[in-house]
Amino acid sequence: MASAIKVGRAVKELRVHLCQKGTSSKGVRDFVESLYVPLKKANPQLPILIRECKGVSPRLWARYDAGKESSVSLEGLQKEDVLKQIEALSRKS
Repeated sequence: MASAIKVGRAVKELRVHLCQKGTSSKGVRDFVESLYVPLKKANPQLPILIRECKGVSPRLWARYDAGKESSVSLEGLQKEDVLKQIEALSRKS
């Protein structure tokens, strides 16, 4: 199992959008069930928002200083790949 990562200080907020039942969001749901808690424990001051909506395409958003945002699609990814996307966005700024 992948371990949680320490998100860089440049990231001010993470938002995860997913569908509660859609097949393209399965890996994101698995991520929330098994890797969210270690990620939050590694980054206790970082707001990590999970937003569920029927029929939405799974997506990860990172907000940085001055309101700058980046996002990536999480469609069809496995839970470990979701964590890799978080790590990649945490290196951006």
